[in-house]
Order: sequence, then structure tokens, then C-alpha cells
Amino acid sequence: MLKNIFSVGIILLTIIFSNTSCRQGPRLFVGGFTEKEGDKAMSVFEFNPGSGKLSYVSSADVGPSPSYFCFSDKTNLFYVINEVMEFRGQFGGGLSTFRYDEDNVSFEKLNEMLIPYAGPCYISMSADSGHLFIANYPNGSVAVVRLGDNGIPETVTDTILYVKEQPDRSHAHMILHDPAGRYVYVTDLGLDRIVVYDFDSEEGKLNRLENGITDLPRGSGPRHFAFNDDGSRLYVITELGSTMMVFGVEEGQGLKLLQTLPTKKDEMFENNYCADVHISNDGKYLYGSNRGENNIVTFLILPDGQLEQAGHTSCGGEWPRNFVLDPSGRYLISGNQKSDQITVFRINKRTGLPHQAVDSAQVKMPACLKFYN
Repeated sequence: MLKNIFSVGIILLTIIFSNTSCRQGPRLFVGGFTEKEGDKAMSVFEFNPGSGKLSYVSSADVGPSPSYFCFSDKTNLFYVINEVMEFRGQFGGGLSTFRYDEDNVSFEKLNEMLIPYAGPCYISMSADSGHLFIANYPNGSVAVVRLGDNGIPETVTDTILYVKEQPDRSHAHMILHDPAGRYVYVTDLGLDRIVVYDFDSEEGKLNRLENGITDLPRGSGPRHFAFNDDGSRLYVITELGSTMMVFGVEEGQGLKLLQTLPTKKDEMFENNYCADVHISNDGKYLYGSNRGENNIVTFLILPDGQLEQAGHTSCGGEWPRNFVLDPSGRYLISGNQKSDQITVFRINKRTGLPHQAVDSAQVKMPACLKFYN
């Protein structure tokens, strides 16, 4: 009798711990580009933070070309931009909202909205979680979308078209608030500049600061950026110039260029187009991706916030458009768009370099990778 009770107890504990272990790791969400209607371009993976291994869970159709997205912890909603020039028969890009069911790993569509000027390539949330910021690449512009109390997008409250006479001269590529949530920054790859705004959350309007335009060298093409924790340093990767630029951020003084370093391993390599940039969880290293040379460059962040190049690591595929660090900070996952794959690298604690590929998975044209617990 005791033996049977003991056996049943062991079985129950095994089931409990098996179910628990399935939920110990975070989930990795990967969005990409579609080729036809109905393509399932949002993929979900379980990530094992011990081994760095990926386990495929499911894929979902979240509309055409979900190339970037963000998530609200407050409402458990996914906000997906559809990077297209025509959405549901009208000129413009798409914003699609989904409720995510963690248990069933499913996406329930709640809302769709047309975004003016088309081709959205980046989306982020305001500091108060009441609005969405969207950058449109082809006809350089940004948009602000107000969210209702339930998190559902209600209306576009602001749009800024940067060059009305020749819209395709401007290419807004990223829009994000600073760590303090006070100002909103936009990189314009076409006009080679960074624009800073004060955000009026009551009206949902972006108001450019008096000294809110910082011009970069012509042809540099600023793409993505990252702040250090206290917001005193801004790191900008340039797509066309293949450089990492370091700016000092001072209240009321605008941006001050402190340093410009090459991102490429081979200075003579010509067809390189930088893409993404992130800071390590401990704030000691800065990473950038080189599309063309197909590697990840690592910089050591010095005490004054300036950089020292530490080395390069092959991305494990072709065209690393986007990458992400896992929540533990021990792994870097590269989204290699042209080779239809994502690759997981273990990061060397001593050097900060991604040095060992521990896993990979096939994903069609990955463009955005994000972890959510």
C-alpha cells in the first residue's frame, strides 16, 4: 500500500515539475515578411535559458508582413505593424492588434487600423502606455495612435510628413522615448538626422524641441539607436556609413557627438548595411549588426560611455536584420533575413563576445525578435 502511494506521489511530482519546467523559460516571438495572403509570419518558440535551445511552439497569421511589433504588459496585447504600401485596399500601412493567450499560444485579432503614408517599419509604446509611436520608412513620416482604456487603438492623433514636396527623400526608421520617458527620438535615414520631441500625452501630439534636430554627416543613414540606463549616452548605428556614433545627452543642450567608430571587420568591404543595436543587460557591452559582412560587432563600453571595439562574430547566416539578447543576458539571438533562420549564440562572460552557436531554427525572412515572459 505504502509502495503504491509512494509511486503515485512520484508520478504526481514528475507531472508537476514537468509542467513547471515547460514554463520556466521565456518565449521568443519572431515576426517577418510575407509573400502571400495567409502566410503565418509570427513564430513562437520556447527558450531554454540553461542550454540556449529553442523549441518551436506555433506560428500565426497576424496580417501581411508583420516586420515589427511591441507588447503591452498592462493589457496583454500585441501591437503589430504591417509593413505594406496598401492595407485592406487603401494606401497606407497597417496596425493590427491581437490578444495573446499564453496557455493556448494563440492570437485573437481585436482591431485593425490604417496608418497614413504607408510602409511602417517600427513601433513602440509611449511611457504612459497610452499611445503608440510608429515610423514609416518609404514616405518619411511618423504617426501617433491613441489607445483606449482597454488598450485598443482608437485614433491617429498626430502625423508628421517630413518632406511634403518629396516624401521619399526622408526615411524615418525608429521612434522611441528616452529612459526617463520625457522625450521622443526619431532617426531619419534619408535626411541624415535625429529629431527630438516633447510629447503632449493629453493631445497625443509630438512637439519638436527648439534644439531638437541633430544633423549627421551626409550619407551616414542613421537607423536604430539605444540609450544607456540613465539616458546620458545615445548610441546610433548608421546603415549607410557602417559606423557606431556616440552622443552625449544633456538637458536643454541637445546632442553632442563624442565618438564615431567603424562597425565593419574589413574596412575595404563595400556592400555593408548596418541594422540593429543593443546594450548588454549589465551595461558593459554594445552590439551592432552588419548586413553584408554578416556579423555582429561587439564594443566595450568604457566608464565615460565611449566605446572600444572588442571584436566580431559571424551571425551564423545572411543579413542579420534584427537581433535580441535573452532576459538572462547570456545569449544573443540573430535574425538572419536572407538565410531564413535565427541563430542562438552563447556570450563569453569575460570578453562579452557572442562566441558559440548553440542552436538555430528556420524562420521565413525574420525581421523582429522579442522575448516576453
